[in-house]
Parts: sequence; C-alpha cells; structure tokens
Amino acid sequence: MVILSKLEQEYLLRSIESGVGLADLRQFFLWSQGPLQALLPHAALLCMELDGGGALRRVECLRQAVLAPSALAQLEGELGPALARAWRVGPPQPAVLELETPDEPAGAGGALASCREALRRSGYVNTLVHGSAGQGGGAHGSAATVFAFLGLPLRPGARQAWFLQLLLPYLHLALLRLGAGEGARVRLARALSARELAVLEQVRAGRSNEEAAHALGISALTVKNHLQRVYRVLGVGNRAHAVARCMELRLL
Repeated sequence: MVILSKLEQEYLLRSIESGVGLADLRQFFLWSQGPLQALLPHAALLCMELDGGGALRRVECLRQAVLAPSALAQLEGELGPALARAWRVGPPQPAVLELETPDEPAGAGGALASCREALRRSGYVNTLVHGSAGQGGGAHGSAATVFAFLGLPLRPGARQAWFLQLLLPYLHLALLRLGAGEGARVRLARALSARELAVLEQVRAGRSNEEAAHALGISALTVKNHLQRVYRVLGVGNRAHAVARCMELRLL
C-alpha cells in the first residue's frame, strides 16, 4: 500500500483537475511539464496510440530538451514501438526495467527486458511504462494507448507506478482527444523565420536570453526582440506557451 504525503496529495489533485480538459498538444505539453512533472519527473514522455490489433497509429514525444533529428527518430521510430510491444505482452500493470545482477538468469529483466539495449543506446535507462490495454489489447477496433516516461532521475518504484496508475485515465483520454495532425490545419499570419525558430529551440532547451544569445552569436536584446515578434505571430504571451504552440504546429 502506498501512503501519499500531503504534498503528493496536492500535486495529484492538481494533476487530475488540470488534466480533465486537455484538448490539444499545447495543453498536453504544458500539463506534462507542470503538475505531472512534479509527480513523475522525466526527461521525455512518449505517448503512443495503437489500434485494436496493436498496430501503432501515432507517437507524440513531449520533451523540453532539443534533440537531434536522429535521436528523435530513434525515440519515435524504434524505442517507443519496442516499449509498447514489450509492455503489451506482459501483465497489464506499470513496468520498469529490472536491475541486472551477475547471476541474472536468461530472460530476466521484467516485461521490458527486450528493450534493455535500446534503452541503453537512448540514454534513458530509468523508464516507467503503462498503458490502457494489456495482453494484446481490448476489443477489435478499439484504440489503446501506451505511455513511456523516460529519463527519471531515479529508478522508478512502487510509488511512481501508483501515481501513473491513478493518472492513466487522464493520459489516455487526453491523447485520444488530440487528433492526429490537428496542428497542420492551423494557419499563422506569417511563417516564422529560421532565426526565430533557432531562438525558440534555445528557449525549449531551457536557456535564458543571455545563454541563447551566446549560443547563437547575437545580443540578448536581439533574442528578446525575436521572442516578442514570435509571441505576436503565435498569439501567446510567454516562453512556455510559445514552445508549446510550436510543438502543436509541428514547427519544432
């Protein structure tokens, strides 16, 4: 039995309250970086939707850090599907990769044992996976979802698994509401410039205006001016909303 602290109860309640009305990828990203991050700190979150037969329909990778295209392709095209397959053939409960021991028998490692090498290559060894349908999924034609929290600061245990079980219904319904490709239907007043997108990549990596300026070889004031123009184009008011909006529009 997991006994939650008063602070954990507060975080859980905030996560549930703010997770009820999630309707687009921008809101989903902000939620994952707010109350959800407080309960389940992670570097990246893979959200996968599957059809009734277990075939992968879509993958959304939510993360703050900038990833090289090859690294993102590995997460979405290799690691995510592998984790979803491994979890679905195991028991329908949160899964972690069990620790290796010198006398570990062949096949040990839990439900995610087959993904051990892929996880090592990705650098996200501390991983927690759970979904809405195990043992081959639900009824034919019904959608299933699998969520993989990657890069937890410590190896997840019973407490983190319990948090994920409580929040799974909100994750599941939010992902199904997003609608694949909805961002592509939105039209901006103008396209963002290459320099504006470069500034946003720096913001997404968590860098300050001064740090972004140093990385790009421009002044902090120029970075600030770029951001102000970006806010007007995207219709947002701050850095976090700008990054989330660009993710929704598939600009980053």
